[in-house]
Amino acid sequence: MITDIDGLPPILKSSITAEEAAYLETLRRRKGFPFGVTAYFASLAGANQDDPIRRQFFPDPREALADPFALDDPLGEAVYRAAPRLTHQYRDRALILAGGACPGYCRHCFRRLWMARAQNFIDAETLTPILGYLKEHSEIREVLVSGGDPLTASDEALAWLFGELRAARPGLLLRLCTRAPITDPYRLTPRFIELLQAYRPVRMAVHINHPRELAEPARKALGECAQAGIPVHVQTVLLRGVNDNAEILGDLFRECLDLGLSPYYLFQLDLAFGTAHFRVPLEEGLNLYRDLGRRVSGLALPRYAVDLPGGGGKLILHGGVIAGAHDSPRGAVYMLKAPDGRLWAYPQ
Repeated sequence: MITDIDGLPPILKSSITAEEAAYLETLRRRKGFPFGVTAYFASLAGANQDDPIRRQFFPDPREALADPFALDDPLGEAVYRAAPRLTHQYRDRALILAGGACPGYCRHCFRRLWMARAQNFIDAETLTPILGYLKEHSEIREVLVSGGDPLTASDEALAWLFGELRAARPGLLLRLCTRAPITDPYRLTPRFIELLQAYRPVRMAVHINHPRELAEPARKALGECAQAGIPVHVQTVLLRGVNDNAEILGDLFRECLDLGLSPYYLFQLDLAFGTAHFRVPLEEGLNLYRDLGRRVSGLALPRYAVDLPGGGGKLILHGGVIAGAHDSPRGAVYMLKAPDGRLWAYPQ
């Protein structure tokens, strides 16, 4: 993984401004959310500062701007923590933070505080109470294996984790949450795909934001997963200056469908520190989604959703969810109406 300017391809290195270089040095001194990108993913980027690939991995000085709506824990995962590294928010599924590293750090990451701590892959001592909890809660039918990216671990470590989960709860559906097929597609070796087949039912949730991320190595890796009988679901984050365009998103989701992947969620940006410059205004996002619905078939149309700040859970977005708007002490907000009738604030 490239972690400094000198490691970047020459065309990218020459494009770094003095302001960007100074901000990167500030991040290092303060040990903030790190800079890191695989050589492969960096090779997909153009030198223009507005390049949609470059914007996703190279630190932007705007990350340091004050954001009154930013939260340490945007999804409120701590509210539903059942054990260290285990979140149980939804009745029939739970989430394990198995990995503590990524093959590159997305600048829009909502777990930036977790990632800045450089956690190791989950160990037996941490996993033991998780297994006990799963045994006690038969309503849990699915476990999301997330992190960081679990695919930064070895095949042996993943096989151990999957085996322990299977032994505790036979038949449990495993959902592997990863961006590695996009940032490090060579990680998906034939041996790794055989590992997934051995632990079915397994599904992959892959984070893909732009059609250019589907370069030939990624297409090959993802296509081989689909052909091996591993369902792949695509999650996309709506990002200003990256994919806030119905034509771009339409191209992405149609290409995914052609590869045998299922467009699953298009997410409104979570309220993490340092990400406000990526945020698309909610009404603009709703208009874009309506346009997208006119361009692609239902098979290629993901659900547009937001994780309500502070632990409200996922809310499917449509015009009817905006119950009003007003000025709060932090700034102008929309009030979003959840299915249970509760109102949640999201910045305008």
